[in-house]
Order: sequence, then structure tokens, then C-alpha cells
Amino acid sequence: MRSARTWTGGLGTAAGALATALFLGLTTAPAAPAAPAPAARTAPPVAPAPATAYGAERAPAPGATVASGRTGSTGTGSAGHGATAAATAPAAATTPAAVNGRLKVCGTKLCNQYGKPVQLRGMSTHGLQWYGRCVTPGSLDALAGDWRADVLRVSLYVQEGGYETDPRRYTDLVHSVIEQATARGMYAIVDWHMLSPGDPYHNLSRAKTFFTEIAQRHRGKTNLLYEIANEPSGVSWSRIKGYAEELIPVIRAHDPNTPVLVGTRAWSSLGVSEGADESEVVANPVNAANIMYTFHFYASSHRDAYLATLSRAADRLPVFVTEFGTQNYAGEGDDDFAMAQRYLDLMAAKKISWVNWNFSDDHRTGAVFKTGTCANNGPWAGTAPLKPAGVWVRDRIRTPDDFPTG
Repeated sequence: MRSARTWTGGLGTAAGALATALFLGLTTAPAAPAAPAPAARTAPPVAPAPATAYGAERAPAPGATVASGRTGSTGTGSAGHGATAAATAPAAATTPAAVNGRLKVCGTKLCNQYGKPVQLRGMSTHGLQWYGRCVTPGSLDALAGDWRADVLRVSLYVQEGGYETDPRRYTDLVHSVIEQATARGMYAIVDWHMLSPGDPYHNLSRAKTFFTEIAQRHRGKTNLLYEIANEPSGVSWSRIKGYAEELIPVIRAHDPNTPVLVGTRAWSSLGVSEGADESEVVANPVNAANIMYTFHFYASSHRDAYLATLSRAADRLPVFVTEFGTQNYAGEGDDDFAMAQRYLDLMAAKKISWVNWNFSDDHRTGAVFKTGTCANNGPWAGTAPLKPAGVWVRDRIRTPDDFPTG
């Protein structure tokens, strides 16, 4: 998300006594800020009109849906105060991570252990340094069981009071949340949430240290993805590519199998927000295997040119939408559900995995929970604690998955 957003992520108690003790020690501070998140980005929220014509853009498939998989109706109630959704959590053998196993990039798709393309759908935490209290055993039970999410994106800000202030604390915190997602059968995206400065090289040394430990500690897991640069900005694609080609071998030395997600130019817009498009990535891809490129959009700000870019890119590149919202580029303002649905229809038709921003109670409209929910430890399940954007995205995450196994 752009710097105008406050990323609300949370943390949960880790499975096992040691991880639980660690979690309790880490969630005591800091509390969510009363002030707004960092200042808005200076770049234009909507791309300038590119020289390339967008007349040939592919329209999203109307009414596209995801085929049968999980079952369950969309509920409207809520669990009691502080209650969990454990009773509705899926059986271990039917969780997304159990059914699909280790993921791998195959062509332009993300494929499961059977070599079949899949689409994952889920939520991103906000910044762990601000909204850790929104990720608890109860909230994650609700996400896995009531929402039926496939994936949790664990957003670790590097600056803005995050990782750089206490690398040990925040690395342990990410470990804890990974264990929580794993225990509930969800995939976990480890999001290196670099934002400002926008040059990923600024944090290359930190990224090497962080991902070395993450890869060493979790290489035996089959439910992870590594997102190595959230939203690069103000730098060329060749510089982002160079960063990726320095960092990926460090990760592969310890974990040769987990897919890596590479951020793209101009706040992961595939360059559109700086007047470019996907062609620069197509012409000069990262020299590494088992990788995908990320795309972020906010429906109220990012209109047809962005949608067309995503459509074209997905035909030539493996793309994962690791962040989107139904509001403007700052994650606030009115929801544009109609435009967002056009994106979702396209992503369903092309099996592009997606993650919504964000699983918190931040005051902005993009946070799914009503303000005060996290401070009160719930309730988490059902629609009662949700803002309109939360109700909307929960309904779409809950629709049955299509996870082919034959």
C-alpha cells in the first residue's frame, strides 16, 4: 500500500508453548497509533495517459466464478465477544495448504502439488508494528474458518517504526504469525513491506539478513511464499530486477523450493503509475526460476488502463495480486465495488491469486473491521464487526475454491 495507508497487520500466538510465550512478549507494544499513517505518496495516484493505446485491452469475463470446492453459506451473524470461530475451522485434510501442498510456478500460473493451476484468495495484515493486536488466535480462527481464506499475507514494514527499529523482535514476530497461519491450514506470504524509500537496494542488506533466517527456519514448510519488495517506486525496472537477482540466490541457498514474489515498478503497478506497462518486464524478466511478479490496485483510483495491463500481463507473465482495495490508492474514501468486481472477474477467469488490504480496524474504509474491534478482542466472525468493504470481500473469499487434484 502507498504511504497514505496504515497497514494493519496482526499477530497471533504461535503454536506450542515456546511460540506462545514469544507472542505474549511481543504483543505488548506498541499500541495502534491514534494519528493517521505516514504521509501520502507524492507520485500521481492515477497513471498519466501512456503513449500505448489501451483500445485492445481484454475485457474481464462477465460473471466469471470460481468452481466448486469448499462449501458453506455466507453468514450474517457474529461470534460472541472475544469468541473464536474454531468450531467452523476446516478439517486439516481439507485445508487449502493440505489439499494443494507445495506450490510452484508453472508457465504463467501458480500450480499445486498436482501440477494444476490454482487461485488463492485471502487477506493481508496491516503493519505488524501498529496493528499486531488484530491478529490473534480468535481473529485467525475466523479468517481460516468463517471467512475460509486460503492465504494470509504477513506485512512486515521495514521502515516506519518496523523492522529496522528492532530486527530481532520483528523477525520473531513474523515467525510467530507464520506458525499461526500454518496451524490453521493457510498459506502465508512473508511480505518485506519496503515502501519509503522506494529503492529496494536501500534495504538489501537487511533483506538478506531477514530472509536468510526465515528461509533457514521455515524451509521445511510447504505453505509459504516470499514477497521480497512490496512497492518499489521512483526507480527503474532494471534496478528492481538487479535487486531481485541479488536477493533470490541468498534465499535459494537455504530454501530452493518456495515461490518468490517480485515487486514491480511504480508501487507494483507493473509500471502503469509511472507511465509504463508490463512490456518492460516481459522484455527483461528476472533471471530466476519459480518466481511471480506482483500487481497492486485500488479500484476507485486504478481504472481501465490498470485493468487492461493486468489482463495482458497475466497472459505473458506469472502474476500475483498481493494487494488490492475497493477504495482509492490510499485505502480510504468511498468503495467502488463495481470496478473491484471487474478485477475479481478477470482474476477468477485467469486464475490470478489475490490478497485484500487489510485485516485490521484502522479508521480508513479499507480496513475490514470496525474501529475498536481489535482493542476489544473481537468479535471476529460473521458480518457484524465488519465495515462494508469487509462484508464485500468476506463474501468473495467464502465462495468455493477450485482446487483440482486429478
